[in-house]
Amino acid sequence: MLGLLVIIVVSWGLLHFIENKNIDVLGIVPTGKRVLQFIIGAVFIMIITLLNIYIETIVLNIDWELQSSTNYQLIFDAFFYHLKSALTEDLVFRGAILYILISRLSANWGIIISALCFGVYHVFSYGMIESRIIPILYVILITGCTGYVWAYTFHKTKSIMLGLGFHLGVNLMNTLFFESQPYGELIFKAISKTQLIDWSWLGFNLFKGLFPAIMTLFFVKLVLYSDINLFKNKELIESNENTF
Repeated sequence: MLGLLVIIVVSWGLLHFIENKNIDVLGIVPTGKRVLQFIIGAVFIMIITLLNIYIETIVLNIDWELQSSTNYQLIFDAFFYHLKSALTEDLVFRGAILYILISRLSANWGIIISALCFGVYHVFSYGMIESRIIPILYVILITGCTGYVWAYTFHKTKSIMLGLGFHLGVNLMNTLFFESQPYGELIFKAISKTQLIDWSWLGFNLFKGLFPAIMTLFFVKLVLYSDINLFKNKELIESNENTF
């Protein structure tokens, strides 16, 4: 929690001294609209993640076993752990630094730099420094594309909240099914599955990794183009840069 507080203070300092802006340009202060954005983001990505898990179950013929007892305290603890983790990462990669990059360079370059840094960061956080180049490039590609969509979401909504909902939702849903630290397999556990090899493995894992990002990008563009007021924030700065 101390680390999160430090990041917030540093973010305030960067915005104040470099851009002469208040930290609320990040859309981090909770309001009714922003909380609703957060909830919608979390619900949407949890549905997409469940769909991804269903597809993986069919392709790999996974046999799931329901845990003998559901530990609601662990699920509660996992929620707050992943909320804190997601907020920390979002403030670092889609917070003050991204705002400054967009302001000083352009939206396109700011989002690309943020996404690349997010991808490289996961090589370290997954402990893959000594791994082969192909798995490293795979992680950078998958997490980088995800980071691109979330950074694009921040730029377009002028708030961290929708992307934070995406981030929390996908992490939390995966902990219900898959092994992870410190929380994992909270409700289901895979007891058998088919192992893919070579190009089949690569093709399926590319789909599995990119599918949520593609669907999320489509969703964000859809709600923005539909001009739903919930996802607009006209009182904050508007950018004239077009993003791809």
